[in-house]
Amino acid sequence: MRTDKLILAGAAALFALGAANAGVRQTAPDAAPPPNTAALIEGRKVAMRMSGALMGSIKGAIDRGDDVKTQGFAARSLAGWAKAIPGMFAEGSFLPPSEALATVWSNPVGFKAKAESFQIAANLLAGAAAAGDKDGFASAFGQVRATCEGCHTGFKKP
Repeated sequence: MRTDKLILAGAAALFALGAANAGVRQTAPDAAPPPNTAALIEGRKVAMRMSGALMGSIKGAIDRGDDVKTQGFAARSLAGWAKAIPGMFAEGSFLPPSEALATVWSNPVGFKAKAESFQIAANLLAGAAAAGDKDGFASAFGQVRATCEGCHTGFKKP
């Protein structure tokens, strides 16, 4: 009788697994799962807004003459976001409400280069913050701002 219960439990588990996976596209084991496009678009929009908030905080600290070491976390966060940007623009994630231009996908090399420039500038910003270098921090902030604007010009809707 115990074997019958195990077989029944196994069959129920297989049925539940099959039902849970119904309609899910199967991919090769080494393939990345298809992105949830709406979540991806919302995630990058939120990250862009947070990036803007960090930029505002950094600008305020510079304008007030604050100790730039206090902005190290913000600068490192910008560098991390810059590194993540290319992966946040998966193929097909251009539908509304996306604000990305088609050039993100038609010119992926140029887009990745812009993200890398942003990351380099943000890393300089983080380094200047860690060193407490106010002048270097302000200069690097100008570079970060220019890389943001440079990417938005060619890859974001106005």
